[in-house]
Amino acid sequence: MTGTGTRRYANDVLALVLLPLSLLVATSAASFAGGGGGGAGGTRRWFGGGRAESQRADAQAAKDDAAAAFYELDTAQRGLRISVETIAAVDASPAARRVADEFAALGRRIDEVSHAYIQAVDGYDLDRVDLEGSVAVRARADLTRAKEELVRVKGELERFEQGLAPLLDTAETQLARLAPAVERARAALRAAGDALDGVRGRGLRADDAAARLAALAPELTRLNEGAGRHGVAETLERADRVLREAEAVRAEVERLPERAAETDRRLVSLRTRAEALAHRATSVEPVLSELRRRYSAACWQDLQTVPAQAAESAGRAQAKLAEAARAREEQRWPDATALLGTVRALLNATDEAVSAAGDRLRRLDAVSKDPQREIERTRFAIRDAQRLAMEGRHTPDPRHAGPLDDAVARLERAVEGLEERHPDYWHFLIETDAVRAAAGRVVERIREERGGGAGGA
Repeated sequence: MTGTGTRRYANDVLALVLLPLSLLVATSAASFAGGGGGGAGGTRRWFGGGRAESQRADAQAAKDDAAAAFYELDTAQRGLRISVETIAAVDASPAARRVADEFAALGRRIDEVSHAYIQAVDGYDLDRVDLEGSVAVRARADLTRAKEELVRVKGELERFEQGLAPLLDTAETQLARLAPAVERARAALRAAGDALDGVRGRGLRADDAAARLAALAPELTRLNEGAGRHGVAETLERADRVLREAEAVRAEVERLPERAAETDRRLVSLRTRAEALAHRATSVEPVLSELRRRYSAACWQDLQTVPAQAAESAGRAQAKLAEAARAREEQRWPDATALLGTVRALLNATDEAVSAAGDRLRRLDAVSKDPQREIERTRFAIRDAQRLAMEGRHTPDPRHAGPLDDAVARLERAVEGLEERHPDYWHFLIETDAVRAAAGRVVERIREERGGGAGGA
């Protein structure tokens, strides 16, 4: 049907609609009766109108299909944009940046097919009464092509979304951690603040802990500003750090009463020990006098400075004790702890120096009365090592035999030294100590070697 014929058909239909009902019925009856050429022409117009309406309906269906495809693509893009933004907010890796770039490229492709769809929709008025069939056919073709492009790009979008799964799972996991992590950090800060108030109520200032807690205030502000401003990864890291530091502050504050009590106990204990050592130090000089009177100079010369050293160490310990007491009163707990450690080291040194003179006299008295006991003790250590070296062997291992032979020779020289007119008993004791130590090292080496061999077997 030509364009003119179509328009004439439409006008005829419109005229029929406007006719009175009785005339319309008569006209219809005449048409069904098959009268005249006009009747035949009327029949052709109805058939032609049916094809046009069918073409219009097909075009409208294509338009509806394209609209549905457009809506589905738009919905998929919106949903995927949330996923991509979630990944970007959490992940700054090269893989995440590639995802953003690929999504942007897909967005440009979506814009292209969407623009083509909109042009196809705007290019045809399917509601026109005089719409020509050929126009409806072209509309259907253009709209069908637009729909196919929309569906194809939606398929690309779906494949792209499938590839995001690992990154998206990781990002969603971190996002799921975000709110609980921030809340735990806030709760830890509140708990630390409550603990601080508690010890202050007991008269303890806890200045260090208070300063550390105050330093966390800017971090709390950043946490409250949220991940939208600082990023998910940074916010998670900040929340974990605040949690750790706040819990450390709370633990320190809660230990403070016990720490104060322990500091008081140590002050009393070390003060008592210092007084006792000061009294013991007065006994060093009489011991030295006895050593000088009974033994050669080699046995006591190294102890000459002990009284002065003991007095100096005791004096320094007393001064440090006074400083520690002041630090305790001022609640400078780290200073008090450090000073008490210094006091203890000084008292240990004093104790060793004071004890050295008495121990020397006792050992010299014992060996001068019965040197054979020390000799036998040392020979037993050597023989024990020799027996172990010969176990399961016809000849000893040179690595073991050499040190043991040297030990025997060293002991013999030490024994010979006792035959002098004024024997150096202290040198003799040093030598026997060294010989026993050498024998002990051989025993330890043999056991290690045999233990390793058994383990390897």
